[in-house]
Amino acid sequence: MTATWIASTPDAKLVEMNLASPQNSTAQVAGNDSDTGGLKLTGETFQKIRGFGGCFNELGWQALTKYTDESTADTVFHELFGQDEMNFRFNRAPIGANDFAEEWYSYDETDGDYDMSHFSVEHDDKTLVPYIHRAQKYQPDMQLFSSPWSPPTWMKFPKAFNFGRIVMTPENLTAYAKYFVRYVQEYAKRGITVTQLHVQNEVFADQKFPSCLWSSHDLKVFIRDYLGPAFEREGIDTDIFLGTMNGPEDMSWSGFGMKLDNYNRFIDDILFDEKARGYIKGIGYQWAGQNAIGRTHESWPELELEQTESECGTGDNSWAYAEYVFHLMNHYFRNGATAYVYWNMVLTEIVSTWGWQQNSLYSIDSKTGKLTRNPEWYVMRHFSKYVKPGAVRLGTSGRFNAMGIAFRNPDGSIAVVVQNALERPLDFSFEDPDDATHAVNATLAPRSFNTFVID
Repeated sequence: MTATWIASTPDAKLVEMNLASPQNSTAQVAGNDSDTGGLKLTGETFQKIRGFGGCFNELGWQALTKYTDESTADTVFHELFGQDEMNFRFNRAPIGANDFAEEWYSYDETDGDYDMSHFSVEHDDKTLVPYIHRAQKYQPDMQLFSSPWSPPTWMKFPKAFNFGRIVMTPENLTAYAKYFVRYVQEYAKRGITVTQLHVQNEVFADQKFPSCLWSSHDLKVFIRDYLGPAFEREGIDTDIFLGTMNGPEDMSWSGFGMKLDNYNRFIDDILFDEKARGYIKGIGYQWAGQNAIGRTHESWPELELEQTESECGTGDNSWAYAEYVFHLMNHYFRNGATAYVYWNMVLTEIVSTWGWQQNSLYSIDSKTGKLTRNPEWYVMRHFSKYVKPGAVRLGTSGRFNAMGIAFRNPDGSIAVVVQNALERPLDFSFEDPDDATHAVNATLAPRSFNTFVID
């Protein structure tokens, strides 16, 4: 048995130590003879991991092509998508504009174009398509899921990218289903396979940026009676997902007081409709969806669940926020998620189209072109480099269940990812009752991220 320990602290990142080497006295392979309360395998196995990734946003492409040199950009693409590096295999693209587009647009802004005769993705040929193509050079096995932030404005009331709802007429819904068919087809012509379609980004968010509210009933009707049948007729094998869901959040507080949503009246209203459910392959959750994913996993275990957008902070890129993202990853995987997808992979200091500066894996200085790897880059790497696509989450017990998680990779190796959130060193142990040689004892540095790979 060999074991490797990779540790990151605010002051020393990605420090590698071979646990099997006797000269490394700070941690050694040993029996779990002390009650440190670490992690112990229970023998249970859970979901298979699809992978990790990020979102292809126009402002990220702008940062890589306008504000830094080719060598630096190549470093970013290799580190993110290289199969020997972070191995971002499961990634996201917007359908039309999102809040990190250079401008707001859809693929057909011609009023009343129900036949989609003016549909065109030529806008993306300048930004998103080359962004994805360049990533594909390093990640030939890429899977892509796509979601709109807003339908074409002429389908909505009010007629605007931000705010509003789709107008539920048969003509609009038929045209919108055709819009998605054309998107998948046009991207396929460009060598990009859309693996999944998530019908709407954040169905509960009436935002300043491109958005569209959907009721449970309207979403059910659109999938059941229009989108699903259109994909069948046109031979589109892209999976339809109910997502990306930023809720329901049963109870929340705002400046206007208490807000109540009912999880079952939204999610179950759709899923208990057998015809609608027949078209739905899974659900993507993000933001307040973290409060709903566990309930869905318990009630609908046959549906694939994914985390579709990591929460983005306020642009300070702090170690403390990276610790929060670590918690999110642990939470989503423990509640059945098969994937974890970051939001902005790379940004300059330029804010979004509605004025929100956000965190990113990389920052590029727009004046000097200097590249900085931010704390959340290290969190993602501690997972994505060592937890391989096809890995299976392993059941564990112990005091570290809130701070750690274990996976068995397709090659049989075990990857254990754990943090020490305390301000002091903390003893950690890992035990596999079926194989005593897998036992590991280590002392984790304060506020550290750690990955143990056991072969």
